[in-house]
Amino acid sequence: MRPTLKPVSAQTIVITGATSGLGLATARLAAGRGAKLLLTARNEQALRALCEELHARGGVAAYEPADVADEAQMRAVAAKADSLYGGFDTWINNAGVGIYGKLEETPLEDQRRLFETNYWGVVNGSLVAAEHLKARAGGGAIINVGSVLSDFAIPIQGAYSASKHAVKGFTNALRMELSRDAPQIVVTLIKPGALDTPYREHARNYLGAPTKNPPPVYAAPIAAEAILYAAATPTREITVGGAGWALAVLGLVAPALTEPMLAWAIPLLSRGGEESAAVGGDALYKAGRGLRERVPYFAVRQTSLFTTAQMKPQTTAAVLFAAGAAVAMTFAAYDALRLHRVRRDTRKKVRAEIKAKG
Repeated sequence: MRPTLKPVSAQTIVITGATSGLGLATARLAAGRGAKLLLTARNEQALRALCEELHARGGVAAYEPADVADEAQMRAVAAKADSLYGGFDTWINNAGVGIYGKLEETPLEDQRRLFETNYWGVVNGSLVAAEHLKARAGGGAIINVGSVLSDFAIPIQGAYSASKHAVKGFTNALRMELSRDAPQIVVTLIKPGALDTPYREHARNYLGAPTKNPPPVYAAPIAAEAILYAAATPTREITVGGAGWALAVLGLVAPALTEPMLAWAIPLLSRGGEESAAVGGDALYKAGRGLRERVPYFAVRQTSLFTTAQMKPQTTAAVLFAAGAAVAMTFAAYDALRLHRVRRDTRKKVRAEIKAKG
């Protein structure tokens, strides 16, 4: 039986990495739609300020400082949701960190730390959430934020790409296991393309130059909408932005073409932007500067028809069917006209022959 999820307005939602970027955009959007929130991140001061902001707007929000890499701290977050709200309906694993640098030039200690947050943070949050949702009448949703880099890797962000591949593998395996053991729990993977978040400012940078996300860059609220859609609608996965999906398909079909292209283009497209934090001033090992949802990028895409189509599958199917029918009718009309002309020309030819023999 297909699981059902509550409307966002009737839900209690846990969000990790809630004080910056996509987590912050999602928290603000969910609070505006009436959800009760339990927010977590490493920056307690930012958490407190965010809850005060949401309260001032009429929202319901509480916080629990935590590092997602620590399972015990994730359990404390779940326990607080139980004590404040009687549990939660959706758990969003959003916290993440990044590294710019060649794999050979990135210390293994830093790569391990990145995996502690990006991969083990998702594992810790997902398993804690699954344990609680199994005991909750009606189940709920676990939403893991991966990346388009869950489907293909890029140079300069190799460790980050690897962590997001791991998130995808874990999420898919967990979904299959829960579909049998706890079918009332929905597990969704969200795969954003490049977003206009402070990611580059929080990422450790071994390139020795300012960096930016390669274009096209999408507005963070597009991904936040996708997350909240998945919170209320059973969904396997959503890719935010059509460009990343197209590149993933190209990489699957023609890797011998795609990989050399990325090897040459990504380092060039990643240059520029604002000055990155010096190594040690990033958020790899400590909390970053909070309460920044978006940062300036040139030509940020404020909408994504590809993303919207995934959130409106019936409408999209109807449009595609109508388009297909229109194409079929066009070809049928063309064939009918061509057949009419052939018959007309044949009659003319026969009459001409009869007249000539006449």
